[in-house]
Amino acid sequence: MRRKRPRPPAPLPQREGIDPVRLRLPSDGTWATVRDHLVERLPAGAATVDAMLRDGAFVGADGPVTADTPYAPGASVWFHRDFPDEVPVPYPIDVRYRDDHILVADKPHFLATMPRGSHVTQTALARLRRDLDLPELSPAHRLDRLTAGLILFCVRADERGAYQTLFRDRKVRKEYEAVAPYLPGLTLPHTARSRIEKVPGIVAAFETAGEPNSETRIELTGHRAGLGRYRLTPVTGRTHQIRVHMNALGVPLLGDPFYPVVTDPAPDDFSRPLQLLSRMLEFTDPVTGIEHRFESGRTLRAWTAYEDWASGRP
Repeated sequence: MRRKRPRPPAPLPQREGIDPVRLRLPSDGTWATVRDHLVERLPAGAATVDAMLRDGAFVGADGPVTADTPYAPGASVWFHRDFPDEVPVPYPIDVRYRDDHILVADKPHFLATMPRGSHVTQTALARLRRDLDLPELSPAHRLDRLTAGLILFCVRADERGAYQTLFRDRKVRKEYEAVAPYLPGLTLPHTARSRIEKVPGIVAAFETAGEPNSETRIELTGHRAGLGRYRLTPVTGRTHQIRVHMNALGVPLLGDPFYPVVTDPAPDDFSRPLQLLSRMLEFTDPVTGIEHRFESGRTLRAWTAYEDWASGRP
C-alpha cells in the first residue's frame, strides 16, 4: 500500500487564522510560465492575476512567483484568497480546558466550527487560532453552526488522527440538551432509529426508507408551560440527526429554521437561536490516557428566560 506523501509546508503564514490556498501545478502542463497557468486556471482574470504577481501574492517553495517564473510541472504555489464579507458573530468563545494536546471550546450559537462556504473568518477555528496563537489547531469533530456547546480541538496537527478516531469508533460519550414543545402523550424515554439522508445543495436532511443509519436516545428532564427540556444522547452522528429525530416525533426544536419548515433568516439575525446545546463530552484521551469529562457552561434561554428568547432580546 502506497503511503501518501506529506503535504509540503506552506511558505505563507496564516491570515486571520486561515491557511493559504495551495495550488499544485499539473504534472503534464505545457505552459511557459506559472503566470500563464494561473490566468487560465483562476476565475479572477488576467488583470487581477498580474496585479497579485506584482504584489508578491503568489509564493512557491523557493520564494515569490513573478510574471516570468518558468512553469514547473508538479510544483506548488500558495496564495491567500480574499475573504467574503461576513457579519461578525457578537458572542465570545469560552475555553473550558486546554493542555498541550487538546482544547475544549464552548461555542456560541451562530458560529460555524470551521471555514466553509460564506463562513470563513467568523468561525471557531479561525478565531481560536488567531486569538490564542495556535496555528496548528484543528477540530476533531464538527458542531453545526446553529448549535452551541462543546467542541474538541487538537493542538498538534500530527495528533489529530488519534482524536478523530475516537469519534469514528464511537468512543466519545456525548449528551445534548434541547428545548422543544411538550407533548403529554409522547412516550419517553424513546430511542429513535431511522435512515437519514442529506442531499448536497438542499439544507434540510430527511428520513427515508431503508436500513437505519442513525440512533438517538431521547429523554424528558422537565416540562412547564407547554415546553419540554430534553436530554439527547446520539449514538451516531448524521447531519442534523437530533433535529430530524425530534421533528419526526412532533416536537421540533425551538428556533429551528429548517424543521419542520425551511426559512431563510438574514445573516445578521441573531434573535431566537436554535435551542440545542452540546452539553457534555466524555472520553479517554488516546494520547495521555486521562479520563476526561467536560460540561458546557451555557444555558438555553428558552428554558431559563423564555420571554426574552421569544422576543429576540439579546
